[in-house]
Formats: sequence, C-alpha cells, structure tokens
Amino acid sequence: MKNELSRHSVKLGAIGLIISMLLLILPACDGGQSGADESEKAAEPAETVQQEDIEEADEKDDIEKEGIDMKMTINDTEVTVAWEDNESVKALEERVAEGTLTMQLSAYGGFEQVGAIGDTLPSSDVQTVTKPGDIVLYSGNQMVIFYGSNSWSYTMLGKITDKTEAELKELLGVNEVTVVLE
Repeated sequence: MKNELSRHSVKLGAIGLIISMLLLILPACDGGQSGADESEKAAEPAETVQQEDIEEADEKDDIEKEGIDMKMTINDTEVTVAWEDNESVKALEERVAEGTLTMQLSAYGGFEQVGAIGDTLPSSDVQTVTKPGDIVLYSGNQMVIFYGSNSWSYTMLGKITDKTEAELKELLGVNEVTVVLE
C-alpha cells in the first residue's frame, strides 16, 4: 500500500510539474496577448485603415479614369467603360483620336470575344483572373472582352460597368460582335 501511494505521489508530482511548465511556456507563445479577443481588437484598427486606403485609392482611380474620353459600342449598344490609367489605354486613346476604330471580335472558349486592334500597343501583362465585363489587351495587339472568367497573363484596359453578367452574356455570347471605339 505504501509503494502504491508513493507511485501515485510521483505521478501527481510529475503531472504538476508538467502543468507548471505549460503555464510558464504558454504566455510566451501567446506573443504577450492574453487572449483571442485582444488580438481581434488589435487587428480592427489595421483593417479599418486598410479599408479607408482602398476607398481612397478607388476614388483616385475613378477621378483618373474620368479623364479618358473613349466611347465603346458593341453591336450598336453603347456601353459604359471605366478605363484604366495606363500606357496601353493612353496609346489606344491616341489611336482613337485619329479616327473611329472598328474591330471584329469572335467568340472564343464560351467566355470571351477576341479580335485584332490593328496596332500593337504597349503592354504590361500580369497574371489575371478576369471577371465578366473586363476588357484586356492580349499579345499587345488584340482586345478581349469577357462575359465569363479566365486566368491568363493580360494587360487590363478597362471594365464595362453598366451591364449585368446576364446582359453581358446576351450581348457578347454570340459568334461575332462589332466593337467601335470613338
């Protein structure tokens, strides 16, 4: 009986030692914070600042995009485009300033219309996941307008902003479209 009590005492002592060590180690692993609530509170101001930064950047982009004066028509339907502020769009705008640009685009892949611009524009391709309404430059000399989604390396030109995904599919989901830039 005495041996049995000694073994239990040793086990309890070992368990106590382990618990004591954990209590010393855990606060160090916590990074000085006492709980999840505090870490969430600490993250809130950063999230708020990031959201404010995003909103300010969006407002700046909207102001910059207002300076680009190109009208796009797809099969006699005028669409509103928020043009990007980049060298590709500036070159496209210069080309359109010389005279109306008419392009024939053809359906490809069941999610886009693609066609030759007739000129090679400066490009700065980046891997992109497109959304319906996105207008991109492909291979420096082709315009692509999406009514679905794709992932590839493109230069973003703009986005159609006044059509729903269903309206874009109805407008662009045909064999060919005529796109006019003025």
